[in-house]
Order: sequence, then C-alpha cells, then structure tokens
Amino acid sequence: MVFDFIYFRPTIHFKSKTMTMSVRMVLWTMAFLTAVPALAQKKLTNDLIWYSPNFSVDYVSGFNPMKDGKHFTRLEYDQGGVAIVKYDYATNSKVATILTVPQFSDKAGKPVTIDAYTFSADETRMLIASDEEAIYRYSSQAEYFIYDRESGEVKPLSVVEGKQRLAEFSPDGKKVAFVRANNLFVMDVASGKETRITLDGKMNEIINGGTDWVYEEEFGFDKGFYWSPDSRYIAFYRFDETHVKQFQMPVYGTLYPEMHTFKYPKAGEANSDVTIQVYDLAKNKVRTADTGTEKDQYIPRIRWTKKGALCMLRMNRHQNLLEFLITKVNGEGVLTSKVLHTEKSETYVEVTDNWIFLDDNSFLWTSESSGYNHIWRIAENGTATQITKGEWDVVEIKGVDHKKGLIYYISAQESAMERTLYVVDFNGKKKKKLNKRKGHNDATFSSGMEYYVNIHSDANTPYYISLHNSKGKELQVLADNKELKKNLEEYQLSEKEFFNFTTSEGIRLNGWMIKPPHFDESQTYPVLMHVYGGPGINTVNDRYDGHNYLWHQMLAQKGYIVASVDGRGTGYRGAEFKKCTYRQLGKLETIDQMEAARYLGGLTYVDASRIGIQGWSYGGYMASLCLTKGADVFKMGIAVAPVTNWRYYDSIYTERYMRTPQENAEGYDDNSPINHVEKLKGAYLIVHGSSDDNVHYQNTMEMMDALIRKGIPFDQAIYPNRNHGIYGGKTRLHLFNHMLQFVEDHL
Repeated sequence: MVFDFIYFRPTIHFKSKTMTMSVRMVLWTMAFLTAVPALAQKKLTNDLIWYSPNFSVDYVSGFNPMKDGKHFTRLEYDQGGVAIVKYDYATNSKVATILTVPQFSDKAGKPVTIDAYTFSADETRMLIASDEEAIYRYSSQAEYFIYDRESGEVKPLSVVEGKQRLAEFSPDGKKVAFVRANNLFVMDVASGKETRITLDGKMNEIINGGTDWVYEEEFGFDKGFYWSPDSRYIAFYRFDETHVKQFQMPVYGTLYPEMHTFKYPKAGEANSDVTIQVYDLAKNKVRTADTGTEKDQYIPRIRWTKKGALCMLRMNRHQNLLEFLITKVNGEGVLTSKVLHTEKSETYVEVTDNWIFLDDNSFLWTSESSGYNHIWRIAENGTATQITKGEWDVVEIKGVDHKKGLIYYISAQESAMERTLYVVDFNGKKKKKLNKRKGHNDATFSSGMEYYVNIHSDANTPYYISLHNSKGKELQVLADNKELKKNLEEYQLSEKEFFNFTTSEGIRLNGWMIKPPHFDESQTYPVLMHVYGGPGINTVNDRYDGHNYLWHQMLAQKGYIVASVDGRGTGYRGAEFKKCTYRQLGKLETIDQMEAARYLGGLTYVDASRIGIQGWSYGGYMASLCLTKGADVFKMGIAVAPVTNWRYYDSIYTERYMRTPQENAEGYDDNSPINHVEKLKGAYLIVHGSSDDNVHYQNTMEMMDALIRKGIPFDQAIYPNRNHGIYGGKTRLHLFNHMLQFVEDHL
C-alpha cells in the first residue's frame, strides 16, 4: 500500500504495561458499539478522542518468539524502567528477566534506552538498538550495542562515530553486518574488528545495503542485505541514484529555513540503477549477480534458498512480468542466473512477502494467476502446483510447520470484510478453520508453530487477544478490554451497520453506516461519506477501527449519518474487481462513490441535498475528484494530503496502475482533479503537511493555484513540518477541530 490509509497514528496502552520491540504505542480509541442505555448522557469530543487517554485500549504486543518454541520475550515498561522479559507460551507467565536498563549503559556509564532488540541464533548474545531515529516509513538509525548474556558484558557495535542501521547477526552468531553512511560493514564479534565492505556510499548518490526512498515506500522494505544460511556470504543491494532527480522540502523553525533534499523518482522519470552484489567473507571479495542486461527494471525481493543459492525477483518497469532468478554463488567468476518461475499479467503482478522456502528447496508463493490470490508451491525444477482454491483471496501466509507439512494462512474466504485463520497441508488437503470469532483475526506464531496469539476484533468490539495451540484451542485470554467497554457504555454510541447495494451498472458494492444515537426513520439526516478507494485497500471491514470510529461516532452524535462504501478497485474480491481500474485510476472509483451517494440519497431518511465526503491520502484524491467530477452529487468535501495530479507521484506506485505519463497521458490527465477545478461546486477544504515526503505538498499548492486562477473559493490548512500522517502534540486535535467546524458550517 502506498498511502497511509488509516489516518491516525496508532498508539496503544499495553496489557501489563508492555510495548512493542521498536516503538511505544498508545492507541486512544473507542468502541463498544451496542446501543447505549437510555440514561447515558455523555458525549464525545475531539479533546477526548485526539488528546486524552480516556479510551485507551489494552493490547498485548511485542512477541519475540524464542528458538525452543516454548517461550517468547517482550520489552516491558513500568515504573522501574525498561526490561526484556521471558515468558512461557503455555501459561503466559514470566520465566525470567533477561535484561533491564540499569544493567545497560553507554560509553559514559549512563543508562540507555532499549528501543529494539534481536537475539543471535543460539540466543547467547543480543543486539540492542538505542536512541533510535526514524528516517522514512520503515527506516531508522540507532546506536547499537552487543550484550553477552553469559558474561553480562555490554559493548558498542562500533567505536566509529555515527549511528548504524539494520544491524543483524550472522546465522552462526560470529559476526554482525550493518549499514552506516550508505556503506555496508561487517564486525567480528570476538575481536571487535570492523571490516568495510563497500567504499562508494554517498548521500543522494550511492546506497549499499539499504534501499532508496521509492523501494522502501512501494516495495515495503528498507533492509537491503541478507546473510547466506552458512554465514559465508552477504547478498546486498546497491542503488545508484545519480540520475534520479532530487526533491526539496523546506524545514521551518530557524531564521533561514533549511532544505531537506532527497532523491524521489516521479512517474515517467529516471529510477535508480539497482544491482545485487554478493560479498564473500573468506575472500574479502564482492561479485555482481547476473540480473540481465536491462537496467530499467526492479529487483523487489531477494532470498537465500535452503540449499544456499540466491533467489532474486526481477520485474520489468511495467510491473506485469515477474521472474524468479536462481543464482549459485559458490565458485569463481560471474554469478550467472537462470529463470526458475515466471508470473505474468495483462495489468500488474503483486509483490508480497508471501514467499517461503521449504526444506526440499521448493517454495510457497501467492499468485492471482487463477483469478483470485491463492497459495502455490513452486518446485525446484519450476513446476507450479496450486494449493488453495476457490473464489476468495488468501491475504497472508502466517507460517509453515515444515515437519508436519502444514501451512497457516489468513484469508477473506467468508467475505471481503472478514479475516479468518486457516490451516491446510502441502497438498491442499485437511483444510481447517481455526477461528471461532467472526470478524477480523490475525495471528502471531511461536517458533515451531506450536502456539499462536490471536488478535480479534469486529466492527462493534475492540481487541480480544488470546493464546491458542496450533489446533485452534484457546488456552488463555490475554486481553479482553472489558474496562474499555464498560467505560464506553456511558457514551451515546451507535452500532456500525453493514449494507450492500447494486449500482446502475449491476455492480454489487459493500458499505457500512453509523446512524445518530436517537435515529428516527421519519426524519431526514445529512450524510458524510468516508472514502479511501485505492487499489486493493478496503474501508468496509468488520474490524475495530481505532480513532476513526470515535470520530465517526462523534459526528453521528451531532446528527450526521456517517457511511463508507468500497467501490471497484478495492481488495479481496478477486483480481478482476481489483484491477479493473488499470490505466484509469480514479474514473470507476469516482463513479462508484457517486452511485453510493445517490443510493444513500434515495433512502427515505437521508437528505440527498446534504451529502459530503472526506478522505485522506488516496481518499483525499477521491474526495477532490468527487467535488469536481461529481460536483452535482456532493455538497462539500475534505481532502487531506491528496494527490491532485498523478504526474507528481512516485514511479513505482503510479506506473504499476497507470503505466508512464508518456504512454498514458490521457489516463493521467482525465483523472487528476487539478484538471477539473472549473467543475468544483460546494465547499472544499484541502489540508497538507508541508514536510510530506510521500504525497508532496506540491499537490496541494498546485491544486490551490489552479483554483485561484479560476476564481474558485476554497478553504485550506497547512501544517508546518508535518509529514503524511500530520501528527505530533496537539496537531491531530487542531486538525480535527478544523474539520469538525468545516463539516458543521457546510453540511
């Protein structure tokens, strides 16, 4: 997914005051959605939703499975500080405290934070990340330390000045590889000797061992190096960004604002030249893997096979041809490759992490080649066998029990709105549904697949988190959020209801709505529609929806019906439904939102002259199109961080669905709201963060300029130095107060 679909940054109050390994989260949220008792008088406010812990949710997270499959560790915070604690899966009881902050100090003897940690394969040592700094969506840098659990010794990963990135033990635990200043290094744990593998790393020119901005954002990873199973080699990415054009963003707060400059390839423009290198530790030598003669292509994933060969995914720039290349790295000379398997599409091929090598060197992969996303097994000779079948989509492979030959996966078999955990054997037999709770389920498995933690919610119920054995039997409840439910019974909350309807083109669409607490069918109400609408992403889910839900409930308390509809292009209804928007993003999606508005307007209790729409990111793009191309249907709209012209967005995402502007100029221009401003009617609020590295502030500036040139009034809100999420301090409170006032003034 390209854009931030969920427009709140999740923060969570953890059960037993625990927290994830990498970031403290505190999710202020909502929810007990049954009708409130008649005596309930409390009302929601933006202050309660966006700037108070009143509706904190108990959540259990940060599971780090240990190799024995019986235990896990978790980073915990309490009044005594920070600790890494070992738990027993079967009982969820503490077994030992592995490390606490007072045991852990920097070079000056000062206790340091523990932001993240990993174990060596034998679990005798740990890598500790401290003073972590975010870079982009996934990337960060930190000060790393090595902790020897037997001796208690703590030492810095490197004595060279400058934070490190992506530090990882070799499989044998003897070395650690990491990235610093765009170069790849290896440190010998016993001697402390640091070896610099690459010499040419340079900001905005060459990246070794990491990824560039567009790979991180669109292919979803930032770690660009991989140890071979025998610890003899490191395969790593090398990005040459020299020909990629730079984008600049001013950073305010000083007398002369500074410019943040980074490489950002826009649609149709030059991408990085990407090669895969293999470093031989014994020979201290780097060789280049064979990925073909074409330079204008992508390598979206690389993995080592069980037998120590390197497998690379090679994708053409149109992203409709994906090839699995196998490269043997032993020996001398050129690292030649051969094509093992090929995926083709008339539109585009999805790249995911549903890719697992099995002991016989075959691998599992999910493919939409049958028309729905299913699990396939690709043999070592390239023979492909489909494992799951049916007119429904597999969402994610959660793990494999190699000994028993079982695959655990999440699917949308029940409906596009639900997620359910299933297990099936390697032959597609003995399929079993493991969840008993209807709604949205996710699972985290132990090493060896003996246990899993299930996280359940539905549209009207916050998280229910429970421990299960691999057969699905519930062993223990870890968090049930009874206190949150009891708290929210005092507020006037309405039930989120699901519905569906058929458009004038015969397309069945799913939706939900929240009605005012004291709904009277004989009255008429205004409607605010919530939209995202981007490829493969749904808003109509039977799932607890965090801040969004309370925001929508507050609007309902103020007399608005809030609704959302998943149009064509959204996910989990097969490839045809999702990919029908190819080369014309925005066209069918806008038609479907207009159809949804007309359907809602035809209900006896809806005032058809008072329908508005609100969205963030791709949803902001949709809201802008609906206020221009659909101006006769919508009375007002709010567009937060919108794309307003697809020519301004990045190459990988945009070209996946649109091809290049040079090939598809009409598709770009016909469906970019900046080219339809003269059609705008009603009230329009456009919002952006000035430091949005994803959907650039340029989109809003150009949209406003087009509106000004046409003499069309609009409202705008710009948030200085805020990124695509527009958060921090009272930022969200300010934003949603502004949005609320706009809704009340114009709907």
